[in-house]
Amino acid sequence: MPQPVPTRRAGPAEPAARARPHPLNRVLPPEVASDRWRRVHRGDAMARPRLAGFRPALLAGLSLVLLLLGIVFAFAAEEARRFGGESVRVVPFASGLDHPWGMAFLPDGRLLVTERPGRLRVVDATGRLGPPIEGVPQVAARGQGGLLDVALDPAFATNRLIYLTYAEPRPDGAATAAARARLSDDATRLTDLQVIFRQQPAYSGGNHFGSRLVFAPDGTLFVTLGERFDLMDKAQDLSTTLGKVVRIRPDGSIPDDNPFRSTPGARPEIYSYGHRNVQAGAIEPGTGRLWTVEHGPRGGDEVNRPEAGKNYGWPVIGYGRHYSGAQIGVGTHKEGMEQPLFYWDPSIAPSGSAFYTADLLPAFRGQLFVGALAGQALVEVKVRDGRVIGEERLPLGKRIRDVRQGPDGALWLATDDTGEILRVVPAPAK
Repeated sequence: MPQPVPTRRAGPAEPAARARPHPLNRVLPPEVASDRWRRVHRGDAMARPRLAGFRPALLAGLSLVLLLLGIVFAFAAEEARRFGGESVRVVPFASGLDHPWGMAFLPDGRLLVTERPGRLRVVDATGRLGPPIEGVPQVAARGQGGLLDVALDPAFATNRLIYLTYAEPRPDGAATAAARARLSDDATRLTDLQVIFRQQPAYSGGNHFGSRLVFAPDGTLFVTLGERFDLMDKAQDLSTTLGKVVRIRPDGSIPDDNPFRSTPGARPEIYSYGHRNVQAGAIEPGTGRLWTVEHGPRGGDEVNRPEAGKNYGWPVIGYGRHYSGAQIGVGTHKEGMEQPLFYWDPSIAPSGSAFYTADLLPAFRGQLFVGALAGQALVEVKVRDGRVIGEERLPLGKRIRDVRQGPDGALWLATDDTGEILRVVPAPAK
């Protein structure tokens, strides 16, 4: 029977990725608007003095605009605002990070934070950044690649194991890998590093690595992955792990009940396929089901609830368009391919997500919160009885890379562009 059309919501567009494009992603350069433009950009001596006089004024004007915007958003971050049925404030906690990507709370309340260039740090209870932790694996820090997510083992209190995903450099390019290691008692170094998963194949491009780590209630580990942008067709190819969600045991072995374990030619770690670039994943409270949020191209960011063996359509179906403006595959529906629970068009560029389960902000309970990079907001995806019924946004003017629920009950956010950690907390009663 035909599947229902998912809920749609409009939002700001995700910027085009910068890589050697797949043919459907190619965009022709803009036409030259005037002969004066041509003279300036080929170095015409008559044009340069006019440009030289114009440039400082332009830069000064832009600086003033950015300063005013910074003041506005700084003020807005402190004031009380209504969001998700609560009166909240967004307060700064830490700064000085370089493209923070993933966060995980230690049992003592300190925060592990990955930085995309390849550093892992501890942030203490006062917001002070610790020095880079030793023993982090080498990463391919280019394009969207680098050190990505971090997660604690469910038994971390006794075994001190943490898990990382990262773009791993290889002779033929790079690909997403997952590793686990033991964090020293003083949290200054990693030992016993073991790579437990390697995406296949590697590729020379710098885009669409995913990736999030999500432990399921049964102790297995989901790793969400991208299709490396130029290799989008491989998302439908079960002999690769491009554009897939994989499911492994914490030691990297394959669970017996994985859907493709006995399928000839298929990678046994694959759980679901047909994904584009999944940078958000969380377990739904009460059901234990995995929810993911993935980037679309020009529109079509999706919220999905991946099920074992199911095909989520990319690049055969989708709700956006290629960067060239071309239609995606055959359109929005095809028999045998799943529909998203919700999608955005235009894109918000989603990254990081958390279901809220704490008591500090009661109206948030049971809702999914997603970071928006291009949308520069925290987005509440409103969930009722396993369905998405809408969304609400808290504009922040910053690219939100990760979202976590903290042990204090606040929502903690990592900002990609400003290198901050922010907390969403209740506003004081007036």
